[in-house]
Amino acid sequence: MKRNVLKFGGTSVSSLGRIKDIADYLKVRVNEGEQLIVVVSAMGKTTDALLANVRSITNSPNEQDLAVLLTTGEQQTISYLSIILNDLGVSSKPLTGYQAGIETVGHHLKSKISKINTKLFEQLFDTYDVLIVAGFQGFNTENEITTLGRGGSDTTAVALAAAHSCPCEIYTDVAGVYSTDPRIFPQAKRLQVVSYEEMMEMSALGSGVLVSRSVEIAKNYNIPIYIGKTLSEEKGTWVMSTIEMLEKKAVTGVAIDKDMIHVTLNYPVFDTHLLDELFIQLEQEEVNVDMISQITNNEGLQLSFTMKDTEEHQIQKIFSHLQQYYPELYFKIENQFVKVSVIGSGMRDMPGVASKVFRTLIESNIPFHQVTTSEISISYVVDVKNGEKAVQLLCSRFEL
Repeated sequence: MKRNVLKFGGTSVSSLGRIKDIADYLKVRVNEGEQLIVVVSAMGKTTDALLANVRSITNSPNEQDLAVLLTTGEQQTISYLSIILNDLGVSSKPLTGYQAGIETVGHHLKSKISKINTKLFEQLFDTYDVLIVAGFQGFNTENEITTLGRGGSDTTAVALAAAHSCPCEIYTDVAGVYSTDPRIFPQAKRLQVVSYEEMMEMSALGSGVLVSRSVEIAKNYNIPIYIGKTLSEEKGTWVMSTIEMLEKKAVTGVAIDKDMIHVTLNYPVFDTHLLDELFIQLEQEEVNVDMISQITNNEGLQLSFTMKDTEEHQIQKIFSHLQQYYPELYFKIENQFVKVSVIGSGMRDMPGVASKVFRTLIESNIPFHQVTTSEISISYVVDVKNGEKAVQLLCSRFEL
């Protein structure tokens, strides 16, 4: 029997009416002879509301307690969907991450999936047609509830698809992957197919359609991902292995990351022990830094990097700790910047892309404060007031 993994995001399940419509759709798929693993997110802004409640209590919640709380959002959704499906005559069972056998390692709020118990699914499919799994969650070796971090439901869905060697369909409020955010550049073109590596770059650089972790799993296990608009006839986008085309475009898309902060560290002398301690602390706290630049001169050491704004409290804690041992350490955290990135696998073979980007920004009087490159991307840190303008100009320049 054909088996598929489907994932519905928070906007898709934001009301009971939407969940009812999804249940009707799933019934059709089951009647056509499919077994379905359905991964769902929390309804709408449920997780944001839970976090707001916590902030009203404390600025430093225990991570284990917070993980237990945040997973309740997805548990509501799996319960509602299963109740409706069973009422429609479709045999279904809701499963928390723990019940689904999703084992994790790492911090309670940023865990990674280590193993999935597929035998459990095989047993349950003897009785049920639809297994509804709470996204974003699992459990560790201590049998404690854990979460998978931002975009964790995508990671859950793709990991389940990899474990069951079947495709993964991810449904959201947009009809696939676009060359850039259509809200910023309305003429943005929908991509029919995008390679794993391009999607990973776009995700890591602020695209927001998929988290890069989920794409990495798909690439490692060669799992095709379909991204489409929930309950829509519009064609979506397939994310899969590199497709050999007669002519590759130099640039596939332009991404903007508004959820970043820019961090600058100054110290009167160049001290390798300070740098060593900083990066040990970053590793221990599982803080990912990006776009690192270092200047060493007669005035000492200056180190700058970018990172996600959701981890600001962690970097504050790290610097507060370091200042106890390095009193002359000065640091500055700024949030008035965005990262604009140009992505395309064709960059490997086509010269002139960097030149076009630099000239476009310079001719438009858009200053950039930091630049970094990979084989298939170029990223710039620009002032937040120039971010969307830069995206529009670059999309026009590369006819995206």
